[in-house]
Amino acid sequence: WASKEWPHRAIPAERKNCCHCSRWRKSGGVGRRISKKLNTMGITTALQLARANPTFIRKNFNVVLERTVRELNGEPCISLEEAPPPKQQIVCSRSFGERVTTYEAMRQAVCQHAERAAEKLRGERQFCRHIAVFVKTSPFAVNEPYYGNLASEKLHTPTQDTRDIIAAAIRALDRIWVDGHRYAKAGCMLNDFSPTGVSQLNLFDEVQPRVQSEQLMKVLDGINHSGLGKVWFAGRGVSQEWQMKRDMLSPAYTTRWSDIPAAKLA
Repeated sequence: WASKEWPHRAIPAERKNCCHCSRWRKSGGVGRRISKKLNTMGITTALQLARANPTFIRKNFNVVLERTVRELNGEPCISLEEAPPPKQQIVCSRSFGERVTTYEAMRQAVCQHAERAAEKLRGERQFCRHIAVFVKTSPFAVNEPYYGNLASEKLHTPTQDTRDIIAAAIRALDRIWVDGHRYAKAGCMLNDFSPTGVSQLNLFDEVQPRVQSEQLMKVLDGINHSGLGKVWFAGRGVSQEWQMKRDMLSPAYTTRWSDIPAAKLA
């Protein structure tokens, strides 16, 4: 852990100095509840934590904190993962704030889930060929028949273009939509990933790649990640009454200007 804060400090004497000057909260495996218990034992610095008996720490806390103690003493216990394995599936779904009874509202919800799934796919630098959509009513609803179904589309060419993924998701939705139900949840799933958008086609395939698709998606993601605005596809609608209720959502004190507490002097 010390190498992240002070990479140039490698010798034992300087490591000891770092531990003495650092609060143990910079060490892994120490949360808020554990910190209170450590404080009552007089352990307030990383050096004091390093000098604790590992067996005692494991008995009174957990094996994760024991590994932290051993790591502080130079014993490797936690393996480093240089690159996490690529995801095998991406799922975007939400329960509705109000029951959805119209096809238009459901189509908007599926469009939004597909759009978000495509954004995550590009974040993984992957392409997908398999897009699935599911819808279901609440299994706990009284005097209402339960309905749940899933349909999928397989593309000829792997894609990460939001337009292709939304189009496939809507085709899948059309096959499973049934009028007369009060739907409680819907979602979009992507799988069958590949690192590139190249696929072996046969002589009769009429698949033409979209012109400058990758450049357009980069611009789209760049605008949405910049914080200067938000660009979305019209298929998800503007007035989204089906959105999850967030009346009790906690304020974002550190990321939203309107939520920053203000004090007024009388």
